[in-house]
Amino acid sequence: MRTNHAEHIISTVESGSVGTRLTASWRRSLQKHGLDPSRDPGPRRFSDAEIAERRARLEGFMGLAAPKLDQLFQMVGNTGCSVLMTDRDGVVLDQRSKDADADIFKAWGLWTGADWSEEAEGTNGIGTCITEARALTIHRDEHFLSRNTVMSCMDAPIFGPDGELIAALDVSSCRADQTEAYARLIAGVVAQTAKQIETEAFRAAFPKARIIAAPEERPEGAVLLAVDQDDLIIGATRAARRAYGLGFGSQIAPRPASDILGRDDSASALERAERAALKRAIARAGGNLSAAARELGIGRATLYRRMNRLGLNDTGAN
Repeated sequence: MRTNHAEHIISTVESGSVGTRLTASWRRSLQKHGLDPSRDPGPRRFSDAEIAERRARLEGFMGLAAPKLDQLFQMVGNTGCSVLMTDRDGVVLDQRSKDADADIFKAWGLWTGADWSEEAEGTNGIGTCITEARALTIHRDEHFLSRNTVMSCMDAPIFGPDGELIAALDVSSCRADQTEAYARLIAGVVAQTAKQIETEAFRAAFPKARIIAAPEERPEGAVLLAVDQDDLIIGATRAARRAYGLGFGSQIAPRPASDILGRDDSASALERAERAALKRAIARAGGNLSAAARELGIGRATLYRRMNRLGLNDTGAN
């Protein structure tokens, strides 16, 4: 079985056909990374000190992700699945499995500290998900290494507040009878959980900003913008950066959110800003115009004139 699988991998790659994304990953594994599909040794494991160092780099993020991993495990743990989260290098930093399945997952290397990068293990759920930055399923004999064909892996990338890949979420099954249809069902839950973790991390990164969820739906994640008190965009999720051409990395060139999300052409930008400022002041003052004027540093008569000019007469103010 293992010999046949290895021969199939090699013959497919050497055929030179364009093939699919899967065969492209096999080609990377064989030709770029120089891996042997019949290799037996399991994944290498980093030392406890190295694992601790990697966890420390993502300490805040891991704390946010943990409850979501718990929820995911509650859904799939009784079906012979483990839940893992890796860093962007494919090193497992967090893992959950039933005690009855623990020995199997340990033997397979699906355990804390294991290196599941594509460079180390060839085509596999975690490593190929990270390499291609997309959600995917690697089902049994789709794996590059023959010894990994006993498992099915459903994975999704997690992107940080700067739009760059920060981690990968994996559910792996030890059930030999797991069907591809069931794997696809689990894959949908994995992708949704990854998006939830990404959203939580984004909100935590901009605690003082207003978070705007744009109406666009994109498969790679939530389209969220972090906007400061001056209506300037100071942060965006990966999906938002792609949707609005904001680029990647920690710095975003300041742009008014209204320019991106649409604006009312019936009034100038200054008029809209002034209107919003007056309405906020009146709301804070509970409709008391004298108090609102004091907050704005202007006289009551001036406030009335500005309200009339901007059509704010019907405010319920007193």
